[in-house]
Amino acid sequence: AVVSTQSTGEYRSVLLKDLCQYYEYNEFLMSHLVELMPLGELLDMLDAQEAKRPVTIRANSLKTRRRDLAQTLISRGVNLDPIGKWSKVGLVVYNTSVPLGATPEYLAGHYMLQGASSFVPVMALNAKPGERVLDMCAAPGGKSAYIAALMKNTGMLVSNDASKERTKALSANLHRLGVHNAVVCNYDGMAFPKVMGNFDRVLLDAPCSGTGVVSKDASVKQSKDEEEILKIAEAQKRLLLAAIDSCDHTSKTGGVVVYSTCSVMVQENEWVVDYALKRRNVKLLPLGVDIGKDGFSRINKYRFDSSLSLTKRYYPHTHNMDGFFVAKFQKLSNIVKEPKEVFRSDGESEEEGVGDVMEEAGDVTEGVGDVTEEADEVTEEAAEITEEAGDVTEEAGVVTEETGVEGMECEEPEKKYPSEKKAKKGKKKKKKVTKEKTKDS
Repeated sequence: AVVSTQSTGEYRSVLLKDLCQYYEYNEFLMSHLVELMPLGELLDMLDAQEAKRPVTIRANSLKTRRRDLAQTLISRGVNLDPIGKWSKVGLVVYNTSVPLGATPEYLAGHYMLQGASSFVPVMALNAKPGERVLDMCAAPGGKSAYIAALMKNTGMLVSNDASKERTKALSANLHRLGVHNAVVCNYDGMAFPKVMGNFDRVLLDAPCSGTGVVSKDASVKQSKDEEEILKIAEAQKRLLLAAIDSCDHTSKTGGVVVYSTCSVMVQENEWVVDYALKRRNVKLLPLGVDIGKDGFSRINKYRFDSSLSLTKRYYPHTHNMDGFFVAKFQKLSNIVKEPKEVFRSDGESEEEGVGDVMEEAGDVTEGVGDVTEEADEVTEEAAEITEEAGDVTEEAGVVTEETGVEGMECEEPEKKYPSEKKAKKGKKKKKKVTKEKTKDS
């Protein structure tokens, strides 16, 4: 029998390189995907990422019903079915003989071409008629239009996007879909609490790395690295805090914030949510949606709040939709929490989580204790030196008395500083002037 001498780590590194080569991912991205799930399930997800997701549409309840829309599209040669029991407005299209973006029903605003995963954050938000709702990153408008439909075109919906160019498509879609209660604006989401606040509900579909939609953009496999992921995560943290600050915790019907991304990376999902839990007085709520896998409360070197199991993850191999993450917050008050942990500025140490930070804090405390002990020792030595100096002074006094020289100081010549020299020169000049005046007189 042949006995292998390779370690588990060596096998893992070989497997990682083989996966990178076969699926054309860079090593950084693949090393993080391997941590998300068992190897067999990971292969299923990677294979699913290579295939395109089925086309899905959302029936616009402001203008039609899903049953009527399905019958009309079937008569035009579209093969479709309801998306599932979890959605009342979604339809999945298997094949079609007409372009879905040019049918009379599309132009009339009866439906919106929209990914199935993007239904979930709006369903979790669960906006009510008459409320004030903010969609912080709204373009191209699919989620905003869905929110308006749930609100039955009442109340006020603020659809914001940081890109002025993207607001054009946002406005066009809202007009086409018959949305009348929306205000389109163009502000940086991070500064939005200064512009407007006191919303009953806030939806933040944050800009992300797109690691959940590889089937739409294969360049993600090679273009994303650790530095870029950490930069995106920092922006997401600031946006989420701004979204929470824009929400009204005293709302009788809401006080809800929903955070979502189309990424499967822990740094952009659980890490960001855990950050918000430590800095704002909020708690996580169940989404109220029947599908999805629980988020991670601990994974590899990360340790998060236990309530993160209430968040949901969506994968292409389990739900046949794009990779997605959704979290739902309830705002309790406007209190801004002071973080208990201090994260270091370098990205590597930030990833190590709370446990590592506490260990570092312990090391620092021990170091402070050592320094304190050293300081005590130095203080004792200084006290001894002071006592010795006192003894020397007494002895010098005795010697002075014995020699009969009283009032004389036996001091070493001190170093004269420029300012002192100038002062003495000034005194000498004054004496000379007074002498010359006395002679003249």
